[in-house]
Amino acid sequence: MPLGTLDRTPPPFFRQGPSALSKLVVFSAVSVFLMVADLRLGLTPPLRAAIATALYPVQWTVMRPIQAAGNVGNYFTSLHHAQQTEAEALRRLAAQADRHLQLEQLEQENRQLRELLLMRDRISSPAMGAQVLYDTADPFSRRIVIDRGQTHGIEAGSPVVDESGVLGQVTRVYPLVSEVTLLIDRDQAIPVLNVRTGVRSVAFGQPSAAGDGLELRHTLASADIEEGDLLTTSGIDGVYPPGLPVARVSRIERRAESSFTRVQCEPLARVQGALHVLVLQPVGAQLPPPPEPEQATGRQRRDRPVPGSPINRSAP
Repeated sequence: MPLGTLDRTPPPFFRQGPSALSKLVVFSAVSVFLMVADLRLGLTPPLRAAIATALYPVQWTVMRPIQAAGNVGNYFTSLHHAQQTEAEALRRLAAQADRHLQLEQLEQENRQLRELLLMRDRISSPAMGAQVLYDTADPFSRRIVIDRGQTHGIEAGSPVVDESGVLGQVTRVYPLVSEVTLLIDRDQAIPVLNVRTGVRSVAFGQPSAAGDGLELRHTLASADIEEGDLLTTSGIDGVYPPGLPVARVSRIERRAESSFTRVQCEPLARVQGALHVLVLQPVGAQLPPPPEPEQATGRQRRDRPVPGSPINRSAP
């Protein structure tokens, strides 16, 4: 091996053109010149713009598959997120609807309880609050069941009212619950007083498919009664306290061939959908008990003058 090959220079066979050091110096000078020219003269921006314009179709073509893959992934991600958001929104909407219904029910119950307290303040008879449990299963009667019975002091025949007026009367009493017959039952009757005219009459229950109500039977055609008249309890039956709202005259049918008038009334109480009621003590139960026969006989004997006493002796 010749000694000339031990240095770092390539062998003569590969030695072509300038040396690597010369190339380094030249390209370094060109680089410095281009940087200075770009900084001072702004020669490279048009060149870069031309190159970018020429390469844009290539870049757009290369980026299409990547963007398509990203769009597909974003679509499925967005779809899943949208489905989760919709399910959560539906759940919240159902919860809000349930709370709204509960709020409306509570507001209705509070309003009825406040009106019931006002009704209790206007009534002088002793009253006891009760809650309606359910309607009876008999389709031919109009009755409800309340959560008060014999253990609570409920008596048969006690009037039952709500915040608007008379609702019915207790007809059956059990140890824990009681059965109330509504005014609209066909077997129920209540003495009423026309507030405008002061005429007394009796209202009978009149259930029908068109709508349950009351009817004033045996009303003469010449009677002074008009639609809209308010009917209250007269108090002559010894059961209902006087002055309780009962119904309002809704329809009057006068017939030329009959001497009687058919008068239909609409009850003021909530005969359907009542939640809370007041059970009143019958008027007859509030009266003082009559004196015992022995005590009355003894009192009469003490009050009766005795023959031969100084009171009966006449002057000589």
